[in-house]
Amino acid sequence: MAYGLWTGTAINDTLSALAVGYAFSAAAGDFATMVKLTRTLSIILVVLIFRMIHHRLEVKKHGKEYVEKKFSTFSILPFFIIGFLFMVMLKFLGCISDDLSTTLKVISKFLMVAVLAAIGLNTKYRDMKKEGINPMLHGFIISLLVIIVAIAVIYFMVLM
Repeated sequence: MAYGLWTGTAINDTLSALAVGYAFSAAAGDFATMVKLTRTLSIILVVLIFRMIHHRLEVKKHGKEYVEKKFSTFSILPFFIIGFLFMVMLKFLGCISDDLSTTLKVISKFLMVAVLAAIGLNTKYRDMKKEGINPMLHGFIISLLVIIVAIAVIYFMVLM
């Protein structure tokens, strides 16, 4: 559980977090998946709040002409979130059997590895060198902060 929590919080990229979690154990991978999906679902609320704030600011700025534009929740939700919620609903309703669920899990693990390999194979050292040290330093600092937060979360979960 701790390793799954660690990978789910400390590794920003979802595919990488799940790959690392499942490389450790099935239970760690499952828990990392739960943590990442919880974070993903919380993004929905954050996106909706910021979209509403933006809408209010645009109404103040442009007045009545902006109010006439339609405000649609579906226009701001990423499609993978809608797909995820749809699949959860199908599983909850019993439309997806345990055998199919197991098969889909195996296929998804394979596809995660394939995607990570494709990303790695498309990375060019020359392009990274051209960008310089600043993006790497920025990424290191952000990763360090995420790791500190992940350690704090694990620490406080153990205390509770």
